[in-house]
Amino acid sequence: MGLATRIGDVVTCGYGPAPDGVVAHHRIPDELTLYPLNPRLLAVRQRRRALRTAPAMRWARAALLGQRADAVIVNDLDAVPLALTVFPADRIHADLHEYTPEMLAHDAGWRRYLRPLYRSIARRELTRVGSVTTVAPVIRDAYAVLSRRDDIDVVINAAPHVDRSPTAVSSPIRLVHSGAAQRGRSLEIMIEAVERTTTPVTLDLYLMPNNPDYLEELRSRAQDVTGVRLHPPVPYAQLNETLAAADVGVYVLPNTNPNFEWSLPNKLFDFVQARLGVIIGPSSQMAHYVNGYEFGAVTAAATADALVDALDALTPDAVVKWKAAANRAARDLSAEAAEGPWARALEIRIGRGR
Repeated sequence: MGLATRIGDVVTCGYGPAPDGVVAHHRIPDELTLYPLNPRLLAVRQRRRALRTAPAMRWARAALLGQRADAVIVNDLDAVPLALTVFPADRIHADLHEYTPEMLAHDAGWRRYLRPLYRSIARRELTRVGSVTTVAPVIRDAYAVLSRRDDIDVVINAAPHVDRSPTAVSSPIRLVHSGAAQRGRSLEIMIEAVERTTTPVTLDLYLMPNNPDYLEELRSRAQDVTGVRLHPPVPYAQLNETLAAADVGVYVLPNTNPNFEWSLPNKLFDFVQARLGVIIGPSSQMAHYVNGYEFGAVTAAATADALVDALDALTPDAVVKWKAAANRAARDLSAEAAEGPWARALEIRIGRGR
């Protein structure tokens, strides 16, 4: 919200309580879901109708009808058609955090029913909005092919800059991970690696209950491993301080689909602002920053064996160097340094809206 609230009055629409700094918030009721889309409609190729009539979409459209806006920021591709039914196209900025057509491409149902929907939206609706940003060059290029736009900008999913110094390395070394408990992310890899490594480490997992059954499986698995602790998610305002108590942020994401291989999540930049070292799997976009700024290690594969190898090689001296490198990178890899394309896009949208 930082950039937007500096430019003007912000009204939001989404799940959960109002973000800090907004003047109004349309809160989608928790029980109104977006996914799964209506399977009967998907089966007869009524994909757009299935998206349009999803309970969350219907509620949001009714809430936003009549809402005045000089500029509109839409988060992710699935909300672009909704925005175009409510607001003038040239006032809309689409901020795409995923390559949605391939988001769950390892799943046969997604490939059959939803990949065609999101490719179609990229080809048709994404061409109409005023401006587009995404989080990585490779995702920008993939959307450019579908939308035939040559003006898509890149804004990394960075956290606001935090003025802090690296903390001393703990003994045992403290590993941390924060994010969603989604089965496809194979978070059990981290638990198994901690169980098997010869290096003294602990692991704290701060997980959102996206998949309650999977979260319980992780909790059960963690009970058998000394030093692994599962925690509820913390509010974002507390996340930096929570992460900074650790030494190394870990995220080994299996590259089971292009979207995972191209992942460049906010947690990577949260780790940097907490002045942590980082260990990741061989995800190309994350590896670009980890290797380029030398604040961590990239495993040879997205497997427990490869993570065990990385942890076995881990030393306090290496972590000290990584933390110092994260400290040097923190200004470059901050939201303030990245937000230029957003600012330009919003200023143009606001100018046209007025």
